[in-house]
Amino acid sequence: MRKPAEFYQRDRGRHPPAYVDTYKTSVTRSPQYSLISLQNSASEITGPVFGHNDIDPTDNDLIVNYAKPGEMPIGERIILHGRVLDENARPVRNTLVEIWQANAGGRYRHKKDTYLAPIDPNFGGCGRTMTDEDGYYYFRTVKPGAYPWRNYVNSWRPAHIHVSVFGTGFAQRLISQIYFEGDPLIPMCPIVQAIPDPDAIEQVTAKLDMNSTIPLDTIAYKFDIVLRGRRSTLFENRLEGN
Repeated sequence: MRKPAEFYQRDRGRHPPAYVDTYKTSVTRSPQYSLISLQNSASEITGPVFGHNDIDPTDNDLIVNYAKPGEMPIGERIILHGRVLDENARPVRNTLVEIWQANAGGRYRHKKDTYLAPIDPNFGGCGRTMTDEDGYYYFRTVKPGAYPWRNYVNSWRPAHIHVSVFGTGFAQRLISQIYFEGDPLIPMCPIVQAIPDPDAIEQVTAKLDMNSTIPLDTIAYKFDIVLRGRRSTLFENRLEGN
């Protein structure tokens, strides 16, 4: 039996180009010169790291971690869960996973967000957790709403949750966005459609998981985060992570 490879070459055909003419912001964000690879120092690679002592018991529950006592945020209650895996489907243990998102009306709790949807006084919009020995993570939250953005006349972002995964040091951080299965705005979003491979779009889409749904309570979505390899999750800030 052949031993699985320890490193898989990145498939550049899965990644979006830096410049996409239908994605207006990419005009200013796309590099004008060739990219330069920087070697991390030993301190950047080895630490410091996050641990369980940095996590509060309610940090992964966005329904309660910002709400006033006895109150809850407005919106569709959901569970977002899955595993963080390496390229050979091995669990990535004890790694920090963070999420942040808009509320059910599509507005972020951020001073620069001026969308007319109201701020939810019981929803902070961010959480974090550590993966367990099986690489498993779990969040409870509300499903974020779609919101308009100034790309062209009638542009709307699909419902999405931002996610980041830390490695063995602060400099090792990968960031992506999680979309939801069946959202009709996904095929209309220039950011999502900048991804040239339909299979790669599937890799950033959380799937409805009725087996983990809690009856009369919370709908579940499953999203595995795969680091490198042929089934890797696309990360927006560091392509070499794939």
